[in-house]
Amino acid sequence: MSDVAEQHEEVSVSVQRLNKYRFLVDFGADLPHAYADEPAPLGDGSAPSPVQWLAAAVANCLSASLVFANGRYREDAGEVHAKVTCRMGRNERGRLRVVALDAHLTMGSEPGNLEHLERALQNFEDFCTVSKSVEAGIPLRVSVMAPDGRILKAP
Repeated sequence: MSDVAEQHEEVSVSVQRLNKYRFLVDFGADLPHAYADEPAPLGDGSAPSPVQWLAAAVANCLSASLVFANGRYREDAGEVHAKVTCRMGRNERGRLRVVALDAHLTMGSEPGNLEHLERALQNFEDFCTVSKSVEAGIPLRVSVMAPDGRILKAP
């Protein structure tokens, strides 16, 4: 086994059932707790569902990676907005699954003000731990747009 494979970091999150399908999510010391719930008819829809948490994790990680990739060139992507859509479907056993994800990011900075934007767009996804991990099992399409809606990177 290589040295890289042997090195790892652990991140733990705990969940505790409160009632029905509502869970308390504990991220650890010094972080606020959150809640998760299933939509009706299983749960009450009182908190994000696990699928929404997945979409949020991918959106946040891709956004942070885009900011990081631009920051490597001392350039600012500006206010980044991301929307991730989970497409749902049934597997061969009829079980509901996330079958694909579509991520659409919009940068706040004008592309003309970012001298190294093309290079940042070519490699920002490689910095995203979550999306690259998810993409190993679920197809993911990523696009990036300028503030005026121009497509800077298409899937």
